[in-house]
Amino acid sequence: MITATTTRTEKLVTGPAGALVHTIADPTLGTIEITVLDPEGDLDVIHRWVTEPRARFWGLGDLTRDELRDLYAYVDDLDTHHAFLVRREGLPIVLLQTYEPEHDPLGEAYDPLPGDVGIHFLLGDRGAPTRGFTTRLGGLIGEFLFSRPEAERIVIEPDVGNERAVTRARVMGFELGPHVELPEKTGQLAFLTRERWLRSRVTP
Repeated sequence: MITATTTRTEKLVTGPAGALVHTIADPTLGTIEITVLDPEGDLDVIHRWVTEPRARFWGLGDLTRDELRDLYAYVDDLDTHHAFLVRREGLPIVLLQTYEPEHDPLGEAYDPLPGDVGIHFLLGDRGAPTRGFTTRLGGLIGEFLFSRPEAERIVIEPDVGNERAVTRARVMGFELGPHVELPEKTGQLAFLTRERWLRSRVTP
């Protein structure tokens, strides 16, 4: 369900900071809510996540609280890049960033298609233990991203050394592509088309 307060670019859902832009009632995970990241109100949560050792590949672990807030305030002003906080039954679980690859350094490393939507995904928490958590959550995030008819393919580029993220991508249904050289890393390009997402959706 997209709320009435939501505004959108062609491929990317967005809205004002803190706005609830998508709600899913999942029979296994419960209520999943996606809100536009509030750089001030959500700062405690995201600063804790990005400074944990397991988040080293996210690349923000050395930022102070003020620097992190300013970074996401800058993102909040962009038309081509957006950030969201995903909650499960009220518990923050994922920091999600979306972007248009053609307006990002990634667009210099491969040939973007018009319907490509780039994402960065940081799993911060899980909540109650749930079998098949990653697969189901990936399907629900796909539902959010593909709610825009202009979005046809999700693109990710985790660090090739981040084996956990690459494995998670496979579990979520992504097809691995080539390695790409980016300013700060060598990335593992991977794609999830709308058609492939629809075929692999988890049913209750």
